[in-house]
Amino acid sequence: MSGKMSALLAILIFVADQWTKSLVVAGFPLGDSRPVIPGFFSLTHVRNRGGAFGLLADLPPVYGQLLFVLFAAVTVTLLAWMLRRTPRQDLGQRLALTFVIGGAIGNLYDRIRFGEVVDFLDVFVGTWHWPAFNVADSFITMGVILLFWAALRAEPERAPAA
Repeated sequence: MSGKMSALLAILIFVADQWTKSLVVAGFPLGDSRPVIPGFFSLTHVRNRGGAFGLLADLPPVYGQLLFVLFAAVTVTLLAWMLRRTPRQDLGQRLALTFVIGGAIGNLYDRIRFGEVVDFLDVFVGTWHWPAFNVADSFITMGVILLFWAALRAEPERAPAA
């Protein structure tokens, strides 16, 4: 996969993420929930000032926003550098990095725009709830899974014989 294809895919992920979030923001009051599959999946408009799973959400807003914006910007920069160094024929790793970059940019944009991330995908079974997430989070998760899978499948490098 070429660099242009990676960039296009990351942009498409960003656009899909922002489009779905804009539908939620325009159509659901904050806190509103609508069942899609009763007892399992709802669309629920929530906001996350923290990191993954609400981590560090209790930080004062100005510090939390600064921390998460800087972290996301540094992460996107490092992942873009890794992507540039990944051979074109390594489709799995290039796809994984592109997924994470596209998702991270979507959530970074929310943090800059709103000071928090718009989440709306709510999965649960009975009283057990997975933290609400969004399209960007889904691509970040898929990308991380692909990276782990690629790492597990990689042939170990062998030291040269002495």
